[in-house]
Amino acid sequence: MTGFGSANGPVSGGHLEVEIRTVNHRHFNANLRLPDRLNPFESQLKELLRGSIERGHVGLTARWVSEPETELDFEVNVERARRVLDALSSLKEQLSLPGEIDLAFLARQPDLLKVADRSAVEIEFEEIEVVVTRALSDLIGMRESEGAALAQDLSERLTSMGDLLSEIEGLAPQRVRRERERLEGAVRNLLEGTGVDLNEDRIAQEIAILADKLDISEEIVRLRSHLGHAAQALESKGAVGKKLTFLAQEMLREVNTIGSKANDAGISERVIAMKGEMEKIREQLENLE
Repeated sequence: MTGFGSANGPVSGGHLEVEIRTVNHRHFNANLRLPDRLNPFESQLKELLRGSIERGHVGLTARWVSEPETELDFEVNVERARRVLDALSSLKEQLSLPGEIDLAFLARQPDLLKVADRSAVEIEFEEIEVVVTRALSDLIGMRESEGAALAQDLSERLTSMGDLLSEIEGLAPQRVRRERERLEGAVRNLLEGTGVDLNEDRIAQEIAILADKLDISEEIVRLRSHLGHAAQALESKGAVGKKLTFLAQEMLREVNTIGSKANDAGISERVIAMKGEMEKIREQLENLE
């Protein structure tokens, strides 16, 4: 699901700001943009994100509002300064040049003065974790609101599927009666004028074979079971996206089988409607964790 969360707080004497964004994806994929001093904590931060987010592209950006204090150490290359001074003094004497070689001039020469940045304090992951956890809480709140809306939509579509299935269940027995009437009528027309009697036992046998081919009771039972499990999953806590994706695949398989056995305009019409609902359900599941 899409979402955004942010937080800021003190870290090792500085102040850190964290933003987390998520967009839809079937798997977990984290991308972190961190200040140099936080790079050593990248793997720990990814695990922290994975603990709260199972699926989606996750982008975390951290920046210093104010960095922790640092201690600057200066290193002077005295030997190099001496060589530079000697060389310039010799040049001045040889060319009879005016002017003095002073400290300001020497300080501007490369590699004579180096500044080493040494942190006055070590950054502790626990302090970073506090800020990131607050940003995650903000993000999850937004995702839960979106998830509730998605769950409501999915629930309504599952109810629609159940209603269509009940209509199909009511239409199913009528097919066998119609096929019996059609078969008897066709045989009577063939035997008319031949003097041969209609073999009721043979007709009953053919109807039994046809009824077995047209029987969709098992598919109806399985599909109703899948619908029930999906409805229960929507009411449960935690991530249900993967489970519902699996159930959706199974539901579509049963719907397709019912459609292939339909042999009835009314049932076919409702199968088409159910496939439409299934397509919407599968689209929504891409957005659900």
